Amino acid sequence: MRKPRDFDADLKALEDKARGLKTRKVRQLGELVIATGADALTAEELAGALIVLAETKEAGKKEAWAKRGAAFFQSLGRRIAPATDRNMGGASAQPSGPQPAPIRKGAT
Repeated sequence: MRKPRDFDADLKALEDKARGLKTRKVRQLGELVIATGADALTAEELAGALIVLAETKEAGKKEAWAKRGAAFFQSLGRRIAPATDRNMGGASAQPSGPQPAPIRKGAT
């Protein structure tokens, strides 16, 4: 006979995983704010700017922002790559600064 499934344990495991994912997302968003220099803004300024961004319906503006964001991440990658080339011993360097969160469409 088959062992009955422990739904409570499964539910707890899913809740723990969801909590971990949410914590990771919040940390990555904070790192992104710091990496872009937006941490110099007040909380009110940052919130206001984000609200305007979220409410924008113009596809052209969103596309321009996406291109600028992609350029930011590419330039960040170029700044990190030379550090790995200079690393002695050939091991990859661990950047000490904040790492931007990967932005994926449809991620919540």
